[in-house]
Amino acid sequence: MSDERILVDVAGRIARLTLNRPDKLNALDADMISELAARCREIERSDARVVILSGRGKAFCAGGDIEAWSGKSPEAFGRHWVRDGHAAFDALARLAQPVIAVLDGHVLGGGLEIAACADYRIAERHIRIGQPETGLGIIPGWSGTQRAVRRFGAQTVRRMALFGETFPADEALSLGLVDQVVDTGTAMAAAEEAAARVLKRAPRATELTKMLINIAEGEERERAVEALAGSLAASSDELAEGLKAFRDKRSPDFGKDT
Repeated sequence: MSDERILVDVAGRIARLTLNRPDKLNALDADMISELAARCREIERSDARVVILSGRGKAFCAGGDIEAWSGKSPEAFGRHWVRDGHAAFDALARLAQPVIAVLDGHVLGGGLEIAACADYRIAERHIRIGQPETGLGIIPGWSGTQRAVRRFGAQTVRRMALFGETFPADEALSLGLVDQVVDTGTAMAAAEEAAARVLKRAPRATELTKMLINIAEGEERERAVEALAGSLAASSDELAEGLKAFRDKRSPDFGKDT
């Protein structure tokens, strides 16, 4: 087994992003959070057109490792644990490629927050989903009250985070927490089928459409708008003339107004 806690394998234009800490039910510690951000950058720059997110072993993700954060000072908890987690989860949610989450084990706390970063969630029938944080005296700190509300609705998040409800897969489907429920042991195959559907669609149009949806949802408005505008500017003759003029040490000629 690899010592790496976040695995990436790109083949056939599909990137497989795997949480690899099965002995701890893929609970996230500081090293995993840092590695997740780095792996997302790797995927962003790869030839992959779709991402399958999964957890190795019996669980998808048991959330944040209590041993990793419980001893931190309040300052370190807020400044590093929460903010670093946000940066990593934001990187996942804002990948150019559509992300499909394979939920083949319980999805609790930080596990739900990382699943919320996906564009499509496939749950096996035996799993349960919830936010137990307030029962431990802490809050859902990795956008469990922000991205989760945007994607699942405030009332569903209230039921989990304030009243401690956990939902079986079929109820999670009716609430919009997941997009598809399949039999135990078949989620990965279903994810591969979903990935194949993505690969049949126009790659640039798919990437731009995801970006526009993220803008509408408030996921990454500033970065996405500037990325779109930058792409348009970079594809124009004006950029070529501006760069040539810079290299030639002359004023650029962008043409006269008509």
